[in-house]
Amino acid sequence: MLLVMDVGNTNITMGLYRESELLAKFRMTTKQPRTSDEYGIAIREMIRNQGENPEEVDDIIIASVVPDIMHSLGSCIIKYFNRKPIIVSAGIKTGIRVATENPRQTGPDKIVDAVAAYYLYGGPVIVIDFGTATTYDLVEPDGTFAVGVIAPGIRTSARALWGDAAMLPEIEIRKPDTILARETVSSMQAGLVYGYIGQTEYIIDRMKKESGYLDAKVVATGGLGNILAAATESIDIYDPILTLEGLRLIYERNRFRGKKKEQETERTSDR
Repeated sequence: MLLVMDVGNTNITMGLYRESELLAKFRMTTKQPRTSDEYGIAIREMIRNQGENPEEVDDIIIASVVPDIMHSLGSCIIKYFNRKPIIVSAGIKTGIRVATENPRQTGPDKIVDAVAAYYLYGGPVIVIDFGTATTYDLVEPDGTFAVGVIAPGIRTSARALWGDAAMLPEIEIRKPDTILARETVSSMQAGLVYGYIGQTEYIIDRMKKESGYLDAKVVATGGLGNILAAATESIDIYDPILTLEGLRLIYERNRFRGKKKEQETERTSDR
């Protein structure tokens, strides 16, 4: 089995694959500090709770936007799974060309989403990931990823709203039936959700016009993306496992390289 790990600012989302079949999906919080032992025990137990055997995990691939936890997480993989993980970083084979001004500063999560959207749905494609930050990235017909937009995520905006305004309560983020709200909670929900729908539609429209790719497919994933995708015709596809699929596709391109590194590590340790 392949274990894929998407380390985001809020959650670590994991998936178990057998070939191209997703067997299970589960997550844990990112912000809680953990030792390598805590990570290892927790992840193995989560795999068991999904009805799978952690001993059958043959390979692991990780994309992370949280460098601070990677030492503990990497140590956990080596100690509890006896594997050297493949890390999505500069130089890894992805199948797309990253042509941003500084490719090394392009987030691995953005690259993973771009790979999945391009190879699963074709190009040109605008990829939207509704996470802690919301990213809008354009992959051209030839697989070139060169431009993108980053905005605050809807939960991030919501926390700022009730965190900085003393009289406003913490609310559930959902789309109210009407924008014509009559009380505080639905007024906040209307402003957040309808406002975010408007932002999403405008950015998509502007990206299409300025790039000239008026027929670009729009694929969304992440967080509350299902709510927003259902509320606008500007989004063509909502794929909740897009990032996991991107990790699987990148793994397929790098699996033998990962094995080679593992063998080199074993030979070094035997000396």
